[in-house]
Amino acid sequence: MGNTDSLAGVSIINGFKSAGVKTIVAVPDIVTCDHMLWPISRDEELKLVMVCKEDEGVSVCAGMSYADHRAVLLIQHTGFLDSVNAIRAMGMDYQLPIVMAVGLQGMEVDKLPSESKHNGILILEPILQAMNISYSLLLQDSDAAGIFESIDQAYKITRPHVFLIVRSPV
Repeated sequence: MGNTDSLAGVSIINGFKSAGVKTIVAVPDIVTCDHMLWPISRDEELKLVMVCKEDEGVSVCAGMSYADHRAVLLIQHTGFLDSVNAIRAMGMDYQLPIVMAVGLQGMEVDKLPSESKHNGILILEPILQAMNISYSLLLQDSDAAGIFESIDQAYKITRPHVFLIVRSPV
């Protein structure tokens, strides 16, 4: 793949803000802590809500959508897998716009998730496709340009969207 355009955490954060996101709900993860979670915690325009479990974060984001308040759930892929039933119920059955940014811990350099040797990463896209959940791969900084449109669309059609953060942001 050989990306020369590394993924900047600030670009992702700015994409969230441009889409009207005011709240980030998070369970800390190693992929996004340094260049996303900690800057978000210091950002005066965003409110950070820390939760203990990822499915709790799904519930918080679902509830906020009822109040017409845009939020993003920032989690690791293992937490996404743990939360599939909550995402199915609230996001798909109740058609709520739960937007998630999912860090792929252990993702190999210069591979796509569909090429990973790690089963937990390898199965993410097929699960999203089977659940009919839209998703975007965030591989490089230029991919952050699509964040606004993806979040805006999720809220317009009241369906979940997942951003797969393939590389640790810089």
